[in-house]
Amino acid sequence: MIVYVQTQGARIVREGRHLIVRTPDNDSTRTLFTYRLSQIVIVGNVTITPQAMKLLLREGIDTVFLRTDGRYLGRLASVEPKNVFLRKRQFALLDDTGFCLKTAKSIAAGKLMNMATALQRIQRTRKVSKAGVAAAEIRGLVRRLEDAGTVESVRGLEGRAGALYFPAFGFGLDRDFGFRRRVRRPPTDPVNSVLSLLYTFLINRANAAVRLAGLDPYPGVLHSLEYGRHSLPLDLVEEFRAILADTLTLSLFNLGILKEHDFYKLELPELQTTDDTEELLASACMDRIGQMTSGEEEDVFDMPDQRMEETPEIEEARSGKPAVRLHPPAFARLVQAFEKKISTEFFYPLAEKRLTYGDAMVFQARQYRRLVEGEIAEYQPLLLK
Repeated sequence: MIVYVQTQGARIVREGRHLIVRTPDNDSTRTLFTYRLSQIVIVGNVTITPQAMKLLLREGIDTVFLRTDGRYLGRLASVEPKNVFLRKRQFALLDDTGFCLKTAKSIAAGKLMNMATALQRIQRTRKVSKAGVAAAEIRGLVRRLEDAGTVESVRGLEGRAGALYFPAFGFGLDRDFGFRRRVRRPPTDPVNSVLSLLYTFLINRANAAVRLAGLDPYPGVLHSLEYGRHSLPLDLVEEFRAILADTLTLSLFNLGILKEHDFYKLELPELQTTDDTEELLASACMDRIGQMTSGEEEDVFDMPDQRMEETPEIEEARSGKPAVRLHPPAFARLVQAFEKKISTEFFYPLAEKRLTYGDAMVFQARQYRRLVEGEIAEYQPLLLK
């Protein structure tokens, strides 16, 4: 069971072998039975007592911290995977260009095929030919993946697919929410805001799946090695983006579960005038640590949810447009919808049984482990039907 604690000012305390979530006014409580918990997600200003934290660590319960806007902050560090030989094998394979290229192609092909299928659904339901054209072009990129000679060229084709996909994805909405293309930081319209949140939730689940499989999260193949980046969860989440996050986003808006009034704009502060220059200089000289304790809005350790996005979009977002965020009640509805979606069962032929999407993420991580250990010859992504 995965629990989200998002009541601002709540406290999580220990009571025997259980956890108690208390609201700020102590008017209501909720008991969390640790033997049922697989993960607890803390959103925003929620306090965990030291005794409760020790219990979470002792029971090995994955504890994730998110900011109130859904941005990833970090997680409690439990015991690292013990199979050092498996982890050594993961890092050794980074120098195997054949392995990296073949696996990167499989992961990218799964992502692109699912994007194309999602656009074909939009074409059928909305009768928009442009969505079908984009789907056909993305399928053409899948065929070009076969001839890619380097992982860098695979990434380039993936980036091209994203540039085709997101403008066409907007045709799946039944009304205009201001979405034109993918803008991450900050998201400048309701659709981008929801996509960013859902991608964060997905990456969090992929990270947990990687740990359940006993894998090291740092070495990936499609996402390059980068200081502090968990590349493997970013690889394994790619095939699930269109299947889970994108389709759920369309449903939330088209069914009216999320509406315009569920969002607000976080206006950027106005620039200081030149009259304030001397006062600002004095403040800067008096501040010994460069305002690094300014609070939650700045105290972020981000888990990037994309390897790359188109530079003009990022620059536009950073040039002054306000961030768009969900009001707390709507955020709670989003979390509820995501958990319901990821708990949906389907028959997965590769597993030869019915799985939830959450279980499928764990299955895919374990499939990747089998690939690393040499039990299987290639990675097979989950494809949207």
